[in-house]
Amino acid sequence: MSEKYISKAVIGRLPRYYRYLGELLENDEERISSEELSKLMKVTASQIRQDFNNFGGFGQQGYGYNVKYLYGEIGKILGVEQKHNVILVGAGNLGSALAKYPSFPKRGFTISGIFDVNPDVIGKTLNGIMVRPMDEMEEFIVNNVIDIAAITVPRDEAQTLAEKIVNAGVKAIWNFSPVDLNVGDDVVVENVHMTDSLLKLSFNLAAMKSGKWDYRI
Repeated sequence: MSEKYISKAVIGRLPRYYRYLGELLENDEERISSEELSKLMKVTASQIRQDFNNFGGFGQQGYGYNVKYLYGEIGKILGVEQKHNVILVGAGNLGSALAKYPSFPKRGFTISGIFDVNPDVIGKTLNGIMVRPMDEMEEFIVNNVIDIAAITVPRDEAQTLAEKIVNAGVKAIWNFSPVDLNVGDDVVVENVHMTDSLLKLSFNLAAMKSGKWDYRI
């Protein structure tokens, strides 16, 4: 069977659908139309239907979408039913915040290990997990089933550490370092460049004030 291409734009909207549908479930909503979901998400109803058609549709004409069913199906697509073991590489302010983030366990992400080079934090615990020396990282990955590595180290350290992580067997990297990693096509990398996001916000604000461009991007 041939593979079906799903655009990055569609993939980028799936977590938003999942989040909004989760909120609807919490409010005991049983069904919703694409038009109603469109108003909530500020995405056209046509775009919503096109997105869902990539995965088989999910809706019924004249009924709309069953919220619980759609939430479950999108959850399957996103892989939330699977359990993922995660290591944090870097235990500074950002790494510490990620270690304490309460939604990770709810979504099946378990922080299994935390690593740093700073002797002031090595041996301390973050959310019940001891911070280990960075030179123990590769052995830890080999001896444990680690699916994802979250990198929060300075840019001049990120590439070298990413290579060690990949060589040890990790196939997915959540990169918070301000550098694009070169790790090969067989490794999934999700870059979270905070400055890029802030600059996009700055552009939208400037565009709104000037009226020169459509800032709703």
